[in-house]
Amino acid sequence: MIPTCVWKERPVFESIFSVFEMRKIKQLVKYLVVTTACLSYPIQAATYPIPTDGSHIVGRPMVHEVVKGEHLEKIAKSYDVGFLALMAANRGVDPYLPEAGTFVELPTQIILPDVKYEGIVINLAELRLYYFEPEKGVVHIFPIGIGRIGRETPAMETYISQKREHPTWTPPASIRKEYLEKKNIILPDVVPAGPDNPLGNYAMRLAFGHGDYLIHGTNKSFGVGMRVSSGCIRMRPSDIEWLFQQVPLKEKVTVINEPVKYSFEPDGSLYVEVHRPLSQNEEQTHERLLTAPDEKLTEWLEENDLNRTRYSAALAVQSGLPTEVGVVAEVAKE
Repeated sequence: MIPTCVWKERPVFESIFSVFEMRKIKQLVKYLVVTTACLSYPIQAATYPIPTDGSHIVGRPMVHEVVKGEHLEKIAKSYDVGFLALMAANRGVDPYLPEAGTFVELPTQIILPDVKYEGIVINLAELRLYYFEPEKGVVHIFPIGIGRIGRETPAMETYISQKREHPTWTPPASIRKEYLEKKNIILPDVVPAGPDNPLGNYAMRLAFGHGDYLIHGTNKSFGVGMRVSSGCIRMRPSDIEWLFQQVPLKEKVTVINEPVKYSFEPDGSLYVEVHRPLSQNEEQTHERLLTAPDEKLTEWLEENDLNRTRYSAALAVQSGLPTEVGVVAEVAKE
């Protein structure tokens, strides 16, 4: 696990801003080539071939041109990406009143997590669920909502122990007390299936000591891609319906919490994808949380005479987008 810390020193933005912005400008020019293809929204979450050439990157960079009346939540839902992920990729864009004609970058290129490619893998820090089907050579990627502060979704290794279509919801005593104290709502002992059930139409229970945790749908799509649940993993209705039909009982589930992912590509280039670490308390939500530089990676950059500026920039900006931080010259020439 990469250590998380709060940097109190002066941010590195002033020394790296121009370098990073130039990279963004160059990328934008490249993205404009595919803009017209992005204007028609996808229907389902992304499915990609699992790389077989040593790469760990799937997808491609894409942008969307904002039209009048759109906001980032609507765009995120249309492309089936997370709301916070879309915000992180577009710092400075008003999430609720973006100016028409603005090009927003879509988090549609992704570094796969450093895990065994099998079953369901959830990375809490990036608010994504991966479903690997190695026998088919594909991975399906979905945005998710996870537990809020005080009701965190834990890292774990488990499996799907139960699947329920049109589930009922039995609110635990702690949730009933919370609803009463904070919302003045008296929850029934059992909430029946239907439009008022917060579990939506499908739910999959995790096994053993994690049986209180579900992967489920929702009757309120807003919040997918955010920390809003009581600990369960929340998915958009169309996503959970698809996943529910595909995933068998006993399917392995691995939940990790890694805000930084790396990919050493076959051409010698190194990419880094950085997400904001999860806040552990309310005070941290108002602080700038950064992930400490990885010592081994830092040493590797120095040994290969690569500029650490872009690496520092990626750690600071936390765009959630794969960022090239260097190329090993010897490999690149081959």
